[in-house]
Amino acid sequence: MTTAKDLFIIAMDPQPERSVGQGDLSLALAGAELIDLIDAGTVTVDEDRIVPGEPSAPQDGLLGEAAALLTRESPHERIEDWLWRRGKDLSAAYQAALEEDGELTRKRSGRLSFGSERVEPVDTPARRAAAERWEEREPVLAALASAIGVEGGASGVEGGPSDEEPGLDDEAVTVVVTAVHDAVMELEAVRQRRTIENSAFANLWRGP
Repeated sequence: MTTAKDLFIIAMDPQPERSVGQGDLSLALAGAELIDLIDAGTVTVDEDRIVPGEPSAPQDGLLGEAAALLTRESPHERIEDWLWRRGKDLSAAYQAALEEDGELTRKRSGRLSFGSERVEPVDTPARRAAAERWEEREPVLAALASAIGVEGGASGVEGGPSDEEPGLDDEAVTVVVTAVHDAVMELEAVRQRRTIENSAFANLWRGP
């Protein structure tokens, strides 16, 4: 599977301390797609901008969709802008695609039929391959997971990677991972600002 799909699967860890926000995950998925496009030679990175190469049609549907959305006119799109544009609701798109492929299943969290549903990875070869990549602390996957706060074993994997930060030996990939980290931090800053504003508004109405 693609790096983005592997990342989605390891982010499905049911442990609450590793709960990942959909916005954070969407930004990281957009970064993962971009890294796969770099690896495929579909794009290159010039400083902080994405430079498309010859048009290509990746076999993966979502990755092909990402390639089709690349800005081919100069000046080319900045990586940060790509993450926000492509990342909009991207986690929902990946969830739907993985469910359609039989990689995810919905389970009810309670015994009653009207209990809330949760999504869990299915034990498939693709899921096991993602888990193996995670156990081996593959640098790109580990770095993207770290950006969204996933540090230990995931997707039911026991004894996952250590806390040691992996090294990235590709400058373009490093630039993308750094952009993902920055975007996630920016999103968190927006959340905190909204929380403060909402609290101030509530206090205003509550009065002295």
